[in-house]
Amino acid sequence: MASYDLSRRLVAETLGTAMLVATVVGSGIMAASLTGDVGLALLGNTLATGAILVVLITVLGPISGAHFNPAVSLIFAMSGSLPKRDLGFYMLAQFGGGIAGTICAHLMFNLPLLDLSSKTRTGGAQWFSEGIATFGLVAVILAGIRFEQKAVPWLVGLYITAAYWFTASTSFANPAVAFARSLTDTFSGIRPVDLPGFWLAEISGAVAALLLFNWLLQPAETSSTLSSEARL
Repeated sequence: MASYDLSRRLVAETLGTAMLVATVVGSGIMAASLTGDVGLALLGNTLATGAILVVLITVLGPISGAHFNPAVSLIFAMSGSLPKRDLGFYMLAQFGGGIAGTICAHLMFNLPLLDLSSKTRTGGAQWFSEGIATFGLVAVILAGIRFEQKAVPWLVGLYITAAYWFTASTSFANPAVAFARSLTDTFSGIRPVDLPGFWLAEISGAVAALLLFNWLLQPAETSSTLSSEARL
């Protein structure tokens, strides 16, 4: 696989996060404008988000790894897959891209460039949901890379599609996307004051997944030894 310099990787992370947020926010605005049924609006929001994740990870993954998520970048830095010196740059690109994505969505629907959300998303159930959502996302990524790397775009897209519905928080699972969604007072918004609880839950879930799967994905040494002895 070709190796890309940091500037190209950062542009890919910025662009990918911007397109992801534009899809999340834009599809939420569109869905809410077309139907008064909250469930149907959420379905429209869900399908668009899952679909764009498959596309973005497929086309930008070879350049930057297609993290689009500070929690994912943190996990890769902790595991050594991302140079630690690049972590801060990746996060800045992701937060900046998220803000740009919200602005783009607002421009497309003739809304103010930025508008702080008033939508309440707080409480133990929401925080636990975000922890579970991010745990599952990181688990899918780590296991997917280990066993079926080419399927990762589909695995992530399908997981987030499902997690929209089985979590009470609708699975933000991404600190940069959560921040960007605090800047839109539309269907997908979250109050800025509710962000710290979401961020803490997301980082905790991501780290828990890394710790578990670092152990889970390691073959047993005894099995390796027995296999070697059998070949002899």
